[in-house]
Amino acid sequence: MRNTLYYGDNLPIMREHIADESIDLVYLDPPFNSARDYNVLFKQARKDENQAQITAFTDTWQWSKRRYEEFFDDPRNAKLFDLMESLYRILGQSEMMAYLVMMAPRLLELHRKLKPTGSLYLHCDLVASHYLKLVLDAVFGPLGFRNEITWKRTFAHGNVGRNYGDIVDILLWYTKSGNYTWNQPYKTLTSQQIEAKYPHVDADGRRWQSVTLRNPGPRPNLHFPFTASNGVTYQPHRNGWSCNRERLELYDREYKLHFPAKADGALRLKMYTDESPGERLQNIWEDIPPIGAQAAERMGYPTQKPLALLERIINASSNPGDVVLDPFCGCGTAVVAAEKLGRQWIGIDITFIAVDLMINRLASNFDLKREKDYDVLGDPKDAYSARKLFEESPKQFEIWAVGLASGIPQPEKSGDRGIDGKVYFTDLEGKLQWAVCQVKGGHLTPSVIRDFGHVIEREKAAMGFFICLNKPTKGMCNEAEELGFFTIGRRRIPRLQIRTIKELLEEGRDFAFPEGYSLKSGSGKKNLVAERDQVEMEL
Repeated sequence: MRNTLYYGDNLPIMREHIADESIDLVYLDPPFNSARDYNVLFKQARKDENQAQITAFTDTWQWSKRRYEEFFDDPRNAKLFDLMESLYRILGQSEMMAYLVMMAPRLLELHRKLKPTGSLYLHCDLVASHYLKLVLDAVFGPLGFRNEITWKRTFAHGNVGRNYGDIVDILLWYTKSGNYTWNQPYKTLTSQQIEAKYPHVDADGRRWQSVTLRNPGPRPNLHFPFTASNGVTYQPHRNGWSCNRERLELYDREYKLHFPAKADGALRLKMYTDESPGERLQNIWEDIPPIGAQAAERMGYPTQKPLALLERIINASSNPGDVVLDPFCGCGTAVVAAEKLGRQWIGIDITFIAVDLMINRLASNFDLKREKDYDVLGDPKDAYSARKLFEESPKQFEIWAVGLASGIPQPEKSGDRGIDGKVYFTDLEGKLQWAVCQVKGGHLTPSVIRDFGHVIEREKAAMGFFICLNKPTKGMCNEAEELGFFTIGRRRIPRLQIRTIKELLEEGRDFAFPEGYSLKSGSGKKNLVAERDQVEMEL
């Protein structure tokens, strides 16, 4: 299998491109707008609310009767029919019901893609977790449930009013069978925790704790007297020893037995801290902190999860070489963790900003290049598919086109003001320069280029890159020439450059830069959002 990033809706992608029983581990963090008022999520939809919509960084789901009917039209969904019908009677045409109808067929498809030894971890919050657990029980069967993990995702809130502070997320863990992959994870203890848990110290400085040798349940075959090397014969607990005679003799030879002060006391075992992998992990995770504002891994993506969280899940429920799938991969933390830990991976996302982030992150962290080290499928490969993207989603077309120029899409919150993206580059002296990008998919006139020239001047940009679907007119080219050149040394570069999507895709006509300059955003040193924020601060 080849590592792959997909752009598009994960449901048809999984059905058409991913083989059944080919995935070892699924992690998904599906979008959900829990920041909205709780009551709004259960409010009945108005008659005109008939389509579900999702855009980059927005996860508002609206009721869609069409989606509900399509779900029940599929005979493969028979096991879920009764559950979803019952939930519909309770929730009606609410956002919550729309969300569950969106999730149900995807969870069913993910179950089909898992190997018999596979696991699924669904990351959610307290608002939807109990509903999603019902859906997962219907898909995997109640016996497929393994655990509900609580992760402390943030610190205490000081502005809590008439409620308890909401500081946790939920991870629902299901397996396809009882024969699932499992590598016991351990919690690493701090120095203070080690001193408290291992209070005893040998003459050589080794710390240890005294643990019981009592069997937790009755074991008649392990009920025998044991004479230790100190000459004292010890009797077992009424349940029996926790191990056989050979193991007790081995402990004795290795000086690991803790002899009681009184002869009739209980024989115990010395457990050394340097021989313990740590404390077996429980289902409350408080040792993985949220991503801080100044953290090196921070991408600026609103739902980004810590790399350590994904590494823990992948280490516990997969082995090197296994295939990890994230169908809502966002900025790609699961993909990065899988690559770091030697797993194969598949990432899917419906927005180009997410796909661009992942491409840049893979380059930054591992020097991986698309098409060479992994595939990117679903993004336009020719002018025709680019035009189709523009017709379906102008904003997604804009983000994708800026990425073609190695640019960084501008955040929507900053306002457009004629700038769709920026390309940052530095000279040999390290001086920062930038070019502004503008993308147009519709009708073109010379006045568009004239106005873009004013944007370049206003932003004090070194250059301007104009990307368009249609071939520029002669008048547009003349307007571009009016802006003159960007000069360094003996070389002059047109300050306003026009390229069509066809040229960028088929002819390799990238934008020209002065000799000796290097792209910051194309170098793979930083991710797109973090670099944009840093450069804007420098400016």
